[in-house]
Formats: sequence, structure tokens, C-alpha cells
Amino acid sequence: MLAAYRRSLPLLRIPFSLYLMPVFWFGLSALPGPWAAGRAAAVFVVLHLFAYPASNGYNSFYDKDEDSIGGLKTPPKVTPELLHLVRLFDALAGLGALLISPVFAALLVIYLLVSKAYSYDGIRLKKYPLLSTLVVVIFQGAFTFLMTQVGVGATVPQLLEPTNLLLALVSSLFLCGSYPLTQVYQHQEDARRGDRTLSLRLGIRGTFVFAAVGLLAGAATLALAHWLRQDARAILIFLVATGPVVALFIRWAWQVWHNPTAADFEHTMRMNQVSSLCLSSAFIAQLLLTT
Repeated sequence: MLAAYRRSLPLLRIPFSLYLMPVFWFGLSALPGPWAAGRAAAVFVVLHLFAYPASNGYNSFYDKDEDSIGGLKTPPKVTPELLHLVRLFDALAGLGALLISPVFAALLVIYLLVSKAYSYDGIRLKKYPLLSTLVVVIFQGAFTFLMTQVGVGATVPQLLEPTNLLLALVSSLFLCGSYPLTQVYQHQEDARRGDRTLSLRLGIRGTFVFAAVGLLAGAATLALAHWLRQDARAILIFLVATGPVVALFIRWAWQVWHNPTAADFEHTMRMNQVSSLCLSSAFIAQLLLTT
């Protein structure tokens, strides 16, 4: 029995969950004033080691992917033990969140329920390209941004401060640009299941155009927020740190434009890795310089 759980464990895709780190660091870097490092570490563990893997596993349980998925080139076969692991990680996430704060726990429960509605056969938001995209960019973007701040003890005035809300919007705009790119290599798999994802509707070239617009809008809004905060240094840090992301995206888009087969698993994972590392570096640098 233990062997069955070990075979299912990779479908939680814990390393892939770390690609969502930028939203966590972004939320911290945007929050003025002191906060407890211990609470921040606890929030990180709850989100990245428990909540996100639980969502990944639940998605895999209902998708039953046969081709490559985020973080796994050759996913193992789905078994009932995977759902047991999902429930365990859900419980650990909920318990950990409750130990941090009841409000944070309530927000986390909402996140977990929405993530399940995304995949669950009886609802399956994933079938609806615009609705599923809206749900992902809100809940993995602005919602998680603000939830992170709640977890580390932000006050209501801090959360509702106009530039903070503007930066929360930035996190959703970045997700809006990057999310379709994570679907671009799965068109055949999604079409086979009847999931009309946004990337499938846009087509390969359209996906890259949409991503460029979303990412540019996010960068412009970030610059506006920091300009309103009179923090030009944050804009400079962001531009320098994300230079490799821009270069990689342009190179990949050029390759795809001339050869659509370049929109594959390997290129997508490389883009995820580089963008996650560079964005996290930018926000961590900003965080260190303001604390």
C-alpha cells in the first residue's frame, strides 16, 4: 500500500508549486511596515507545500493526464491513493492556516474550494475558457497576494491602501499573461477531454500575443503603482531582474512563429522556471531593501 502512495506522490507536483512563489514574495514586498518572519515562513509552507500540491493532485485525479503536465513530463497513472493524499494535504493546509489565523484559514478554504471547482467533473470550470481564466487569474493572483498579506498580519487599512490594491491587480495581470502559456503545449490533450481552454481558443500564435499584452499591462501597472509610491528604485529592480524573462519570451515567440512545434513541454517549463526565479529575485531584493 505504501508503494501505491509513493507512486501517487509525484502527481502532487510539489516542485511545480514553487513556480507560484512570486505572488508570495510580491505580497510581502508590497506590504509596508514590520511583520513577523515566523508567520511569513508558516504562510509559505501552508501555501507551497500543502495547499498548492493538494490542488495539483486534485486536478490530476480528475484530468487523468496521459501526456506531459506542469512539472511532469511523464505523469504516473492516477489511482485512488492520490485522492487520499489530496485530502491529507488539504487537512494539513487547513490546520496550518488555522494556527496562523482564523481569517487566513477562511481565505485558504475558499481558495481550496475554488481550485476543486476548477477540475471537479460536476462543475469543471476548466471547460469554460473565459470563466476558468478569470478564476485562475483572480484566485492565484490578487486573492493569493492579499491572502499572503493577511497571513503575515496586515491590517485592513494596509490591505485596502490604493497602491496595495493596484499591486494586487498587477499579480492578476501577470497571471493573465502567463496562464495561457502553461496550456500552449496541451492543446491535443485538452481537446480530447473537451476542455476548451483559453490557449486552445486563441491558437498558438494568439496565445503568445495575448501573453505579451497581459504581461506588458502588468509591468505598466506595476510601474504606475511604484511611481505613486515615489519608489523609482523598485521599478529599476524589476526591469533589471526581469530582463532575462523578456529576452527568453521574445526568443521563444520568434521560434514558435516560425515553427509551432516549439510550443512544447520543455520550452514551457523553461519559461516557467526562468520567470519564477527572476520575479522572485526582484521581489526579494525589493523586500530586503525596504526592511
